[in-house]
Amino acid sequence: MTPDHLHGPVAIASMKKGKHVVTHKPIANRMYEAKLTIDTAKKSGLSTHLLAWSKRPDYETIKKWIAAGSIGNLKEIHNWSNRPMWPQWQANPADRPPVPKDFNWDLWLGPVPDRPYHPNYTHAVFRGWYDFGAGSIADMGHYSLFPLFLTLGITTPAISAEAYATTTCALKGNVSTGVKNDVAFPLSCIIRFKFQAQAELPPFELFWYDGGMKPLIPELGSGPLKSEGMMFVGDKGRIIADFRGEKPVLYNGTKSATEAPAPATQQDEDTNDIWISSFKNNTQSPGSFIYAGPVTETILLGAVALRAGKKVEYDTMNMKITNVPDANKYLVREYRKGWEM
Repeated sequence: MTPDHLHGPVAIASMKKGKHVVTHKPIANRMYEAKLTIDTAKKSGLSTHLLAWSKRPDYETIKKWIAAGSIGNLKEIHNWSNRPMWPQWQANPADRPPVPKDFNWDLWLGPVPDRPYHPNYTHAVFRGWYDFGAGSIADMGHYSLFPLFLTLGITTPAISAEAYATTTCALKGNVSTGVKNDVAFPLSCIIRFKFQAQAELPPFELFWYDGGMKPLIPELGSGPLKSEGMMFVGDKGRIIADFRGEKPVLYNGTKSATEAPAPATQQDEDTNDIWISSFKNNTQSPGSFIYAGPVTETILLGAVALRAGKKVEYDTMNMKITNVPDANKYLVREYRKGWEM
């Protein structure tokens, strides 16, 4: 339950001591650390669990509709969130407030290179910084996409990502000047991921939106889109649902939309504790790190695309950006002495 930049180091250190690990999203906020954490889980044989896992019965309905050809061939999946729900800074703070009494700033920084303390980095605000967080997609995308990947059988990460972000300006001598922001996530963005064919899916694209952005859709009689939601687009129709696939509605040219029946079993609150029995029995939970690789790499690739400012093509086997060599620096970080991984 630490800030994102400490998830990987703490999880790996714990597994090296023979301890099972449960963590909140993300597994890490750098690709290198995430893959190292997952690999450590595999080699150790210890039990792990990513708390963003959940059982979503409506995804099974959506899967059946897609498999039955109700929307034709799947082309796109869209997922949008109203995050960020925190102040989103555009530059590192310049003032130097004192470190609060009994707050261990050195330990909080962990692997991140030294910098002066500032409250704008800590508590709930850390998610917005590239060094400390992983953005809105990591904050919310794990909840919607992790169970979706598992249900639809998406077993490989995105092969490319392209991002479109909010621009930022500042006044200099009463002249508006563009600000290059490479320290924090944008106020809003759209990220397009491309996937190769999966066992039961053709090649498709996944679009992520945040900061109030939503997909533009033709009139379907569905009314305005909610502030958060999900949509599946085929060449013969669409499925529109709530953020984690709840209450899906099928639109495929018939006289009226088809609403999914209420799931026979609703999300069980006890699934939040499902990892406990796995840890006691030394088995893998359904939310194991081992199963989270594809969604983790996809989400972290989005941050790389934002920072690169151009489309990035990704080779998961070699953990390499193949078309923009300079973007590979965003897969790892410069480590503070004593925190090397």
